[in-house]
Amino acid sequence: QVQLMESGGGLVQTGGSLRLSCAASGSVFNILAMGWYRQAPGKQRDMVATITLTGTTNYEDSVKGRFTISRDDAKNTVYLQMNSLKPEDTAVYYCKTRLRRGFLGEYDYWGQGTQVTVSS
Repeated sequence: QVQLMESGGGLVQTGGSLRLSCAASGSVFNILAMGWYRQAPGKQRDMVATITLTGTTNYEDSVKGRFTISRDDAKNTVYLQMNSLKPEDTAVYYCKTRLRRGFLGEYDYWGQGTQVTVSS
């Protein structure tokens, strides 16, 4: 089993910053990619940022230039640095990791989510 432990959410003012962390533990042997997703009330869950095994990053358009995804392979941890936060960034943020499971293919594992609230 794989578990994802998230931290760093909270309440900030417009223009403020937060740093989210997600540490993977358990049977983590072949991480193909990790990423952050978010879901606001009444809306679908959308990709925010991802980072692959080779270090390639991808960002949702509205966060480009403000958010940065990074990882620490020794700690099996992915981070999301969020700067210049806006009220529209308010959502529950979820961490996801994609693992290669040999013959069985690829599997996704999700964290429990952490609330980010940006006041206007």
